[in-house]
Amino acid sequence: MATKEHKRQVKGLIEGLESRVHVGPPIHAEELVSLRNFLNHSEFSPASDYYSRLTQIQERLQTRSTEPGLAPTKRNYGGEAAGRWMQLQLAYDHIILSTCYEGEFNLKRGRIKISHRFNQEGRIEFVELKFLRSLQPFLNGAIRKLLTIKSYQSIRRDWRSAEAFVLEVLPRELVFLYENIFRSEKNELFAWLINIGHGLLDDLLKDLQRHSPDGLRVRRSGDQLCLSALRTDEVAYPILERAAMLHSVVEILDPKRLLVRYPGGNPS
Repeated sequence: MATKEHKRQVKGLIEGLESRVHVGPPIHAEELVSLRNFLNHSEFSPASDYYSRLTQIQERLQTRSTEPGLAPTKRNYGGEAAGRWMQLQLAYDHIILSTCYEGEFNLKRGRIKISHRFNQEGRIEFVELKFLRSLQPFLNGAIRKLLTIKSYQSIRRDWRSAEAFVLEVLPRELVFLYENIFRSEKNELFAWLINIGHGLLDDLLKDLQRHSPDGLRVRRSGDQLCLSALRTDEVAYPILERAAMLHSVVEILDPKRLLVRYPGGNPS
């Protein structure tokens, strides 16, 4: 029977592979074989969730190899649009939009980065916060998933409703986005956090449509491309267009779970 140490090791390995499916570096076939052998030799139950997660990883990699138009590597765009600096990253079949916010609370200065990840159909997959300069210095550099769609790696891409896990106690630094945020009803708060991402992409899309390719201010960093280059990205631009059209509503299920819905479209 698998020991606690075996379970700890496998948990880390599986989570690492699930992350690499989306952001790289590439996963090699021998890594999957090695992990499956480890599960067998460590006597994990055949019904273990780790086997099914490993199969999902393998199936996703096989599907990706036959899908036309997927980006072979990650692309990184950055610049100013709609009066705000934005970073948009493309990794294979999804985009991540990141924006920074800063402010003061109880005479302390802070700065955070909020990232929204959208799938191929423009649906939210998670909303993440990174403490760039926390009100509590020991949190500097830490990351918190504010909201994560359950099984977002495997559910259908054009889902209409999906369950999500949420952080029960939200970081106080969210006041940098809106000073009265914690006075909102919980369903309105989380819907707002999701729809910020959709709204920013809508603003970005409108700017791309209004300005010439060189009309957006650019802040280059390493291999970062200007935002206007998104116009010619055959993978990222359609995702941007789909996400910009969507608006979510939220229903609270319990303190740690909620239901995210996109009115209209196909049922999940």
